[in-house]
Amino acid sequence: MSLPLLTAVTPRFEAELVTKLGSSRSVHVVRRCADLAELLGAAAAGVGRVAVVSAELRGLERSAIRELHERDLLVLGVHRPGDEPGERMLRRWSVPVVVPADADQAQLDAALAELLDAGHAPDDATADHTTADHTTGDQDVREAADEVTTPHTAAPGDGARGRPERTPSRSQEGPDAEGRVVAVWGPVGAPGRSTVAVNLAAELAEPGQPVILADLDTYGASVAQLLAVLDEAPGVAAAARAADQGNLNPAVLSTMAPEVAPGLRVLTGMPRPDRWTELREHALADVLAACVQSVPLTVLDTGFCLEADEELSFDTAAPRRNGATLAALEAADEVVVVGAADPVSLQRLVRGLDQLAEVTDARTTVAVNRLRAGAVGRDPTRRVREALERFAGVTDVVLVADDQSGVDAAVLAGQTLREARPSSPARAGLRELATRVSGRVLTPPRGGRLARRTGSI
Repeated sequence: MSLPLLTAVTPRFEAELVTKLGSSRSVHVVRRCADLAELLGAAAAGVGRVAVVSAELRGLERSAIRELHERDLLVLGVHRPGDEPGERMLRRWSVPVVVPADADQAQLDAALAELLDAGHAPDDATADHTTADHTTGDQDVREAADEVTTPHTAAPGDGARGRPERTPSRSQEGPDAEGRVVAVWGPVGAPGRSTVAVNLAAELAEPGQPVILADLDTYGASVAQLLAVLDEAPGVAAAARAADQGNLNPAVLSTMAPEVAPGLRVLTGMPRPDRWTELREHALADVLAACVQSVPLTVLDTGFCLEADEELSFDTAAPRRNGATLAALEAADEVVVVGAADPVSLQRLVRGLDQLAEVTDARTTVAVNRLRAGAVGRDPTRRVREALERFAGVTDVVLVADDQSGVDAAVLAGQTLREARPSSPARAGLRELATRVSGRVLTPPRGGRLARRTGSI
């Protein structure tokens, strides 16, 4: 059986390479794609089973290779003769078999035999396919491999060359093997997600318990402004680019996440909302994987929108503006849901909890921010608890007192409440939230006992 093959190769080598591929009994060329977008569109349509890409293809990056793998395509890489950096780049991007573009017929047949003998894409890229799809696809590949004219005997481990080792899950390694991820999310309406995320991370950060705070809000990133960090080169974008290039590791990540307080590192967000396309989901998944390898806890400040329908507007695989938030929630071990203590915000919180349940099954902790009597009446603690229990079934909620002057002073100084206003009444709720998230006893606060006014506002 001959498998359908797609090509996306730079014009200089395309004609000769396609002629040689056409002479192979294991594959037949069904489409010569002019660019990466056409290749991804054809892959999404199920036109091919094998893809040939060149290292010089405009726009090619690791996420595109992973998308081809997720479509269950086998990927053969080609590079200019003598282009060792191009060869290394393709292998870093998990292309298992790479050949020079001027390879003769025997070399090309041997490379196809090696690719087909492996029989599947890298292990970490096939999770979304059903067992039936794999069974049919693998059978086709095995039949095609048997018909290759020039047999190829792979050396031990040769078939897996260039594949990343799969990272064991937390359940396989034990609860303390990797860091945890906490996503801070809240519905539309600015309930104080970023303020809670920044101060939650600050309460948890210690020199011996470092924390990474990453700003993944693609609508209104503000962590850099809250902490007075220069963000001319946003850290999260730099980390995503390094991930796409296959260069991201904990050491590289540390250079992109400056330490703004003892134990607290920050990956700043996009300074302009129109740059959201730089935060691709595949790359962010790699960034978060590097975070959990680097620190015990990663706190993510996310956007409000959970819609995932951008693909309806495109004929091919489309970037998703909300992909960063959805990727964060998918990676999260726990989600802190932030709502504000006023009638409109509480209604949005109730509806938001229903939406959130559709996209993640992670444990959630509800935090109601800006608790004050002026917004909900006398005894705001009781009123908020009763409202959430009645309309959302939430019986356990963390309340954060309103301290607008304290928050204003902290933002003006580019500091956290822990630094600027250690006796702020808001810190009592934030520290309770931090204790629940971390499961450990926090160090006593600097500046004396925290004021607790949430029950008598």
